[in-house]
This record gives sequence, C-alpha cells and structure tokens, in this order.
Amino acid sequence: MVQTPYFPFVQATSRRHRAAFHVLSVLIVGISTLVGSEVGAQVANTDGGSAAPQASQAIAGATLPSITGVVRDTAGLPMPGVVARVLTEGGQGVGEAISDENGVFRIDVRRAGRYQVQVTLEGFEPVTRPVDASMGGIVSVDVALEPRMSEMVVVAARRMDEALQAAPMTGSVVEGEQLNDAGAFNVNRLRELVPTVQFFSTNPRNSSVSIRGLGLPFGLTNDGIEPAVGMYVDGVFFARSAAATLDLVDVERIEVLRGPQGAGFGRNTTAGAISVVSRRPSFTREFDAEVTAGSLGFAQVKSSVNVPLGARLSTRFAFSGTSRDGLLYNTTTRSGLNEMNNVGGRGQVLYAPTDGFAMVLAADHTRQRPQGFAQVVAGVAPTLRPANRQFPQIIADLNYTPPSYNAFDRLTDADTPHRSNQDLGGTSLTMEKRLGSAKLTSITAWRYWNWDPSNDRDFLGLPVTTVSANPSKQRQFTQEVRYTTPLTSKIAFSGGVFAFHQSIDSDGRQEHGSAAARFLLPPTQAALTPGLLDGYGQVADIQSSSTAAALFGQAEWSVTDRLTLIPGIRLNHDRKSLDYDSQVYGGLQTTDPVLIALQRSVLAPQQYAADVRDTNVTGQFTARYLLAGTTHVFGTVSTAVKPIGLNMNGVPVDSTGAPIVSAATVLPERVRHAEGGIKTEPWRGVRLNLSVFNTDVHDFQANVVNADVGVLRGYLANADLVRVRGVEFDGAAEITSAVSVFGAAAWTDARYARFTDAPAPLEETGGPLAKDISGSRLPGVPEWALTFGVEARRGATLFSQSGELFVAGDTSYRTEFSSSATPSLYLNVPAYALANLRAGYRWGNGWMVSVWCRNAFDTDYLELLSAAPGNSGLYVGMPGEPRTWGVTLRMALRSPGRP
Repeated sequence: MVQTPYFPFVQATSRRHRAAFHVLSVLIVGISTLVGSEVGAQVANTDGGSAAPQASQAIAGATLPSITGVVRDTAGLPMPGVVARVLTEGGQGVGEAISDENGVFRIDVRRAGRYQVQVTLEGFEPVTRPVDASMGGIVSVDVALEPRMSEMVVVAARRMDEALQAAPMTGSVVEGEQLNDAGAFNVNRLRELVPTVQFFSTNPRNSSVSIRGLGLPFGLTNDGIEPAVGMYVDGVFFARSAAATLDLVDVERIEVLRGPQGAGFGRNTTAGAISVVSRRPSFTREFDAEVTAGSLGFAQVKSSVNVPLGARLSTRFAFSGTSRDGLLYNTTTRSGLNEMNNVGGRGQVLYAPTDGFAMVLAADHTRQRPQGFAQVVAGVAPTLRPANRQFPQIIADLNYTPPSYNAFDRLTDADTPHRSNQDLGGTSLTMEKRLGSAKLTSITAWRYWNWDPSNDRDFLGLPVTTVSANPSKQRQFTQEVRYTTPLTSKIAFSGGVFAFHQSIDSDGRQEHGSAAARFLLPPTQAALTPGLLDGYGQVADIQSSSTAAALFGQAEWSVTDRLTLIPGIRLNHDRKSLDYDSQVYGGLQTTDPVLIALQRSVLAPQQYAADVRDTNVTGQFTARYLLAGTTHVFGTVSTAVKPIGLNMNGVPVDSTGAPIVSAATVLPERVRHAEGGIKTEPWRGVRLNLSVFNTDVHDFQANVVNADVGVLRGYLANADLVRVRGVEFDGAAEITSAVSVFGAAAWTDARYARFTDAPAPLEETGGPLAKDISGSRLPGVPEWALTFGVEARRGATLFSQSGELFVAGDTSYRTEFSSSATPSLYLNVPAYALANLRAGYRWGNGWMVSVWCRNAFDTDYLELLSAAPGNSGLYVGMPGEPRTWGVTLRMALRSPGRP
C-alpha cells in the first residue's frame, strides 16, 4: 500500500499555558463558521457526492441509457479492478463492469428508470449511489473508495491494499474512531488495545517501544542503537523512539505488524512495525473538532479542516493541544510533577495534476514542555555491601528521610528541576504514479528532533547528582522509491530502494553535589575529605552519523487457487561513525593522587572514536493456503539484522583507567524467525485469528548500567542468545446489530537463552560483578497480556436529533514482569488490570458527546521500577495514572462534492 504522509501533530499546554487552548477554541469557532457558511444548505445532503473530478463524458448518438464513472481512492488516483454493479431499486441485478486501468467503468441498461450503482472492492467500504437514467442519456457516477479501517493493512507484495484478514501475516489494526473513543491518543495508551505492544518511558528520549518483548534495551537509552520496532507515519520512518511520546491526531488507523518486516519496509524492523496512517487531503470540505475536559486538570483540543482549492488541489490542516496537572507532588518545590504540556500542528497539500499522478507535500511540528518524568522512592533492597555503604546507614549519616517509601503516595522531594523539552517535526513529499496496472511511489522526507532535558537522577532531596542532562539535536533524511506491478496473471512483484542518513549531536553534562561522596565512594578517611566531589562534573561532546542503503523486494506467486507462495529478500548496508570526547571539571582541586583517583573512579575523562560498516543479506519465505472460503493458514520463516550499535554514553575502562575502545561498537543482532497461524471468519460478523511464533536473536544488544565503571553511565553489550516464543489470539464479533465485542490475548515466553556475563542484580551489589542469567526472563515482558472490550448501542432521539445511545468498556491485564536488565527479586512490577468505561450519544455524521472514566477502579499500578544510581539498594518507580474522569464533545461538518 502507498503510505502517505501523516505526522503526529500534537498537544498543548499546562496550567501556565491554558491561553493556548483559548486560541485553539477561537480557531475552531472561526473555522466552523467559515465551513458552516460553505456547507450551509448542503449539510443535509449526505449522499457522499463526488470526491474527485468527474471524468465521464456523454457519447453522442447513444440510444439506451448508460451509467459510467471513474473510481478513485481518497487521494484522487484511479483504481483499476473495481467491480461496479447496477441494481434495480428492488435489488435485482441489471449489469456489471470492472474498472479499467484509468478507473473507468461503463454499464448499459435496457430501459430508463431509477437504479442503484454499487461499487465494491475487497478491503474497502462499499459505495452505493442512486441514479436516474433517461433514454439516450449517460449518467456519471464518480466514486471515491475509502479503506475498510477495521481490516486494512499494508502488504507490500500486493498490487493493491488488501484486507488484514486475507494477509498471510500477524497484525492488528486499530481504527481512528476506536482510538478516539478509548482516549488512546498516544502509543502508551495504544498498548491497552494491543497486548503485544509494550511501552516504557522515563522521559521522551528514554522511551522504548517493544513488540513481543523486542525493541530497545530496557533502561537508559543509548542514541547509538537502532530500534527493533520501526515507527512509520504515512510511510516516513521516525528514527528516534521519542516520537512514540507524541499525541496522535487526525488518524485514520494504526497498523501494528508483528515479526520481521525487512522485505516490505524501508528501514529494517526486526521485531515489527507500528504504522500510523493519517487522513489525507480529499476533495470534500470537512471540519472536525473535539474538546475534552477532565479531572486532574486534563484538557485536550483536537481539530482538523480539509479545504479543496479546485478540481486538482486540496489542503488539510490538523492541530492538537493537551495539558494535564502533575501526577506527583514535590514537597521541595510544593508543585506538581509529571504533567502534560504539548501542542502541535500539521499541514498537507494534495495536488493531482492528472488522473494517474498525485503528490502530497506535508509539514509538521510538535512542541512538548512538561515538568515531568520524575520517579519516586519505591523501596530499599539489602545488598552484599557493608552496612555503611547501604541506603539506610548512608541517609542516617546525612540526617535525611525520604518523604515516603510508598510509591503510591506519589511524593518526591527532588531538588533538581525536571524538564523534558522536546521539539520534533519535519517535511515530506510523497509522489505516486500509475503506470498502467503498475504503481511507482516515492517518499522523500527530512526530520529533526531537539531535546533539552533536566533530570534529578538521584531521585532524592539530597545534593548527590545536581545536574544530569544530555541535550541532543538529531537530523535525518530518508528517500524511498517503491515499484509494484503484476508480472503475469499469477505473479506480482513489489520492490524498492531506501536511503537513510542521520546525524546526532549531543552535549552531555553530569555534576555532583556535597552528598555525592557518601553515596558513591567507600566511607574511608580520604573519601570523606570535604568538598571532594562537590561541584565535580563531566561534560561530553558526542557526535555521530549513520548512513544506510537498502534494496528490498518480494514476489507473490499464486501457484493454485488455494496456494500462494511469497519469497522476499533484502540487501542492507550500514555505516556509522562516532567521536566521543568528555572532560571533567570542578570538585576539590588537589594534586594528591589518592584523591584524584577517587574522583576519577566516579567520573573520568574519555576520548575515543569509531567508524564501522556492515553489509548483510536477509530474506523471508511465506506460504498461504486457503482451506475454505474465509479460512486460511499461513507460515513464514525469515531472517533479519538489527544494525551494528555504537556506545555513545561512554565505555568501560580498564585497570589503568583507559577506555576500552573495543567496547565502542556493539555487534549487530541477527534474527531467525518462524511463525504460523490460522485466520477465519466462521460466521458473518465474527473474526478469529490464532498464531504461534519463535524468534531467536543472536548477539542481542543489551543495555547495562554498572556503577563500578561510571555511576551514571549506561553502555551496550551483547547477550549471546535471546529466545522469544509465544501464542497470540485476537478476535471480534458483532453479537447483534446493537452489541459488538473484541478481544486479544498473548502468551509470551521471552528469555535470555545464553547470557553468561550479565551485570549482577541490585541485591547482589558488592558480590561478583558478573552473573550467568541464562534462562532468565527478559525485562518488560509479561507472560500474559490480555485485552477485552464491548460496546452496546441503541437508537434514540434526543433534542430532535436521531442517533444512538452507547455504553462501552474495555479492560487490559498484564501479569508480573521484570523491570531490570538482570532479573532482581525486588525490581518486578506486580500484575495489574485496568478498566475504562464510557457512555454517550452519537448523532449526525460524526457528532458525539460522552462521559468517560479511565482506570475506573482506581487501581494502583507501576509503569516501571529501576535501581537508583550508586547501587545503595534504593530503587524507585513511576506510578501509573490514577482514576480520571471527564467529558468529550466531538463535532463534524461535511460538504460533499467539488468546491
């Protein structure tokens, strides 16, 4: 499928910036007035109209009535192979035709009269139009088909989009309407609907999205590695995982594809892909707005407007703002922490100069300014260190007590400001050209990411680490060209080339305070020297670049009416370079080698460089067999490679204090994957899918934190072998015309099959530095994850408006999971279940008012746990959202036909 440019445009404001909401509200009212004046008398006409220029012309001399038209997609491009039927008003068939390569169809009827034209294509919503045919006349019925959002997913080997249910792969599709109804406006909330997705974030930069337990290393993010889950927005690859924290707006659907996708996507995605598909500009005047207000000061405004500027040109603009008060209370500053404060916007221009060519130019920008992502004290673990190096004795010596040891008191006394300033955006140009039955697509994109943080990395109201920040500037350029064509009546091909360049410039800084020596050094006489670490810090200049190029393709061979074979291949080349230079400053100025050695044991200057290349070939082979009309089985074997990594946070040192340069690079991950499944629709309105899989990852890139090498330094290493296997189920059913349900379940067994030199867990600090954790669980992966939802509807008339009342709810459940790179007795997040409820009234074409409650039973749960730096035994956690409630008003205006 041609993926088109959406860019999450997101968000607005905390209490300090509520004025932005007033601006957006005025904007909504103004646009509503303008669009309303255009819609005016047309708003009652809801037959859909023409979404593209009418292309049928009368044929002189015709005697019998003819019905003709052009079928296009929502971008205005012609669609060949679409079935058009003419029916009498009583539903009796009169004639049918298949649209040609220009999307044109024509059907002659025997007599004048009233008919219905029905246009259908698998995977798209059917369209029916009433027509009045007169003798000797020609009636034009031009149609725009929209994807059936509950079923559509990209399959690169296909000549056209196909229904997810027919695709020989495992994936989930969440419609935009379902996302809006569930309040799932970011990836964090998407996981409540798709149990195989996991999301963890200690701040936007340190965010990780995983599918089936594979993603980025759990814990402190290292900019020198690639995500195993590719995030795409309208076909554009977002290289930074920070994009997962953005609000989603104007979304048509989100596709979650599980398993390696290298033969179909531009950038290799060894665990899967999350593909966000936005609503493109169309030739219909549209205006949508949604306003939400809730507890904890939650406020959100989202709006979009689509304005055609002629028969060949259309524009679409979307805006969003989100704010919420903090979930934590800082007893030091007497203010809230972990708030939301986001605003963003996106614009698109569609130009279709001919029937076979279209281009979309898009630009977006998102701004986030929350005081957030603090963690609170969650407990203390005993370690193997002497008592005077453990947390209880350390804080006793410093005459300090945390505000609480219960994470759900939501109290912190952090004395360093928390700031998570992020700006992210870019531009893209998507061009699509029909070449007969073939399709040529080009996606060119440039993106930027600016990150300016401040963190309290000791998590306490003590001057241990007074500065911890790693501001970064990232720039990326991508170019993808894809060609899809049928080779014969039984063989189709899809292939492409992909180019990627990225540069990252970071200026890291860490600085310690007067309490640092007591936490980070043995309490010897020398370590207690006044001012030894007070003001002692490190600044790092880190510059890296990466360039990649890939050729990929796959063919689909319909061997018989039942058996289809799909081989695929990928050739990938990566080159990465790194320059790392860190210097130390401050602290006690001394010439005493003992005191200098103590300072350098905490933070030391380092300089190293790396320049590496890697070329690899991977492939896949898929077979699909149709058992019966709507039931098929499939199997896939594939290989994939996650590119070589760079250590951009510093490297371990040897016994002399020199950096171990060989640790600057990390081997690429090499993946072997096998999967099989069955998909069926046993009854009308019922969909059931089951799949099993096994994934082996050799040289798994693992992120570790070792206080004995650098208290706050995360660096990468390779685990010999990781094995992930599981069983997944998903289904949906229309129980009656008024009741629908959906559900999904995933059993995942994710383990280190062989990892003999992992760092010790928190409670074994002070013992051996390395531990064999072969057979242990991977972090962040619950064994069971489930979700279930139900909605009941009933027709009603309120305030003279015909519509429907609805009541809905969904619940998600996750079993206990490890929250430490090395499994620990103390760093395990307990199992929890969340329930969300909503009720409301829908009417017209997209109007809705609802009341909602998230985490309805006010469940206390943790997003994650982590060991505090220094390995004193202290561990901290991030509590999840408590119960919240609110009201949402949604409005929509449509003006069918050309402007």
